[in-house]
Amino acid sequence: MKNISIIGDGAMGTVCAMLLCEKGFSVRMWGYDAAQLALFEEQRENVKFLPGHKLPDDLRFESRDSEILKGADLIVSAVPCQFMRNIWKRFSAHVNPEIPIVSVAKGIENETLLRPSQIVNDVLGPKVKVVALSGPTIAEEIANKLPATATAASKDERLTGSVQEVFNTHYLRVYRNSDIVGVELAGAMKNVIAIAAGIVDGIKIGDNAKAALLCRGLAEITRLGVALGAKEQTFSGLSGLGDLVTTCISPSGRNRSFGQRIGKGATVKQAIEATHSVVEGVATCKSVMDLARKYSIDMPITESVYQILFEDKSVPAAIENLMNRKLKAE
Repeated sequence: MKNISIIGDGAMGTVCAMLLCEKGFSVRMWGYDAAQLALFEEQRENVKFLPGHKLPDDLRFESRDSEILKGADLIVSAVPCQFMRNIWKRFSAHVNPEIPIVSVAKGIENETLLRPSQIVNDVLGPKVKVVALSGPTIAEEIANKLPATATAASKDERLTGSVQEVFNTHYLRVYRNSDIVGVELAGAMKNVIAIAAGIVDGIKIGDNAKAALLCRGLAEITRLGVALGAKEQTFSGLSGLGDLVTTCISPSGRNRSFGQRIGKGATVKQAIEATHSVVEGVATCKSVMDLARKYSIDMPITESVYQILFEDKSVPAAIENLMNRKLKAE
């Protein structure tokens, strides 16, 4: 693998480009907004999604659909989950099904309830091999070369090993995992719990409450994950507990910050407008609730977040309902 094409010019796509260029790969990056991509190229900085970090001189930019995938040995899909289907439909005529795709998106598609790798295969066909790269990977910290870890997940162990080697650096340690179902579900569902964590921060109800939220939140996303065919141990790993903790405590986490604004009294609309990039947990919350109902899985925290976001339930009322649920064993 020498030539890598990155689809998506957000923070994660950009930091992947920086890391891969540093490792000596030939990297090209595509964005849906040609003018915005040209601005990044001119200023050698992603001024919108990852400001303050110089982009490598050898990173190339390409806005033409017909050109970005030519000669690629590996493709990185860094498009937010809810936009993946339309983007990959655009590229379907240009994709070589023999070229593997690494997905760094975290979410569950509304309506279809498909995970990112499933969306790719649904659009491009089952022959395309997809590896999920997930974990506690805050883009700005990786851009600053702070120590971090991630998980590369696929049923194809040989391909997973290759992706592991491609992305592993002295500051990003990559592990392998064969449970792509669990890795993708954990990465999606933790964003919903992170919204709840932000609400807890916003209303300042204490560290005890936040610790309980993380613990019980992990329990309910594990229940749904196992029901969908994931391995239970995946949720105690980097893409599960690791990513959950990072997302729920990081000041720069979009989902946590979004929830914090709601906890401080902002409306859902105001909280969304104050966020400069996609808050995946909002759309994912709908999908998770649909899955929970379909598989009859009890997810009280997720349901409370859903009620706050989509049913105008007040934060105090949601907390009161959670605290007054019927007593049971842990």
